[in-house]
Amino acid sequence: MTTGSSSRAVAGAFRDWVDGKNPVQARIAVFEKVRDIPYAVIPELIDSRRYVDILKTGRGSCTPKHFLLADMFRRLGLLVLFAVYPFRWGERSEILDNYPLKLKQMADRQPVGYHLACKVEINGRLVLVDATLDAPLSKLPLLPVNLEWDGFSDTMLPMTPTGEGITFHPLEAHVMKPVVSGQALEFYAFLNQCMDEVRRFGAVRPV
Repeated sequence: MTTGSSSRAVAGAFRDWVDGKNPVQARIAVFEKVRDIPYAVIPELIDSRRYVDILKTGRGSCTPKHFLLADMFRRLGLLVLFAVYPFRWGERSEILDNYPLKLKQMADRQPVGYHLACKVEINGRLVLVDATLDAPLSKLPLLPVNLEWDGFSDTMLPMTPTGEGITFHPLEAHVMKPVVSGQALEFYAFLNQCMDEVRRFGAVRPV
């Protein structure tokens, strides 16, 4: 999308999502709409200039989803910061136990990754808001899907950080663009396939 069409796409979605709602209902609605964009790692969308494309593709990972969420929250007049947490894909062993051995082995070979979430000022407090995992993924019981958000409280993270999170201002979003290796692309493609199977069947078929 061009810059102009991107801005119009976000503005149109914003109007549709918050029309007729009070401030608390509006921020919950925005959260739920972004959360339920199906989670999938699409490397070209992990870019502060292209995140709006997830409205067209209907899929996206933590970074474009939270760039979009931050954009929507700012339109509601909320102060938003980005929180970045280091993690390793293979650390959530209790979750990966639900997946094929092949995926677990691939996860163990991935380098340290960085998860993006939002911190939103609500009633004078910075609240962690994470809309990474879409509601249908809750069919897999151990996945930490944020099914309900009251508009005030911290949500869960979908991963276990391996270190302290770092907070960034939205004006620094351009620095958050990872370099993706061929090995990572293979892992992401298989991970996306497994997530689709959870949505359709409530489990992942053995490989």
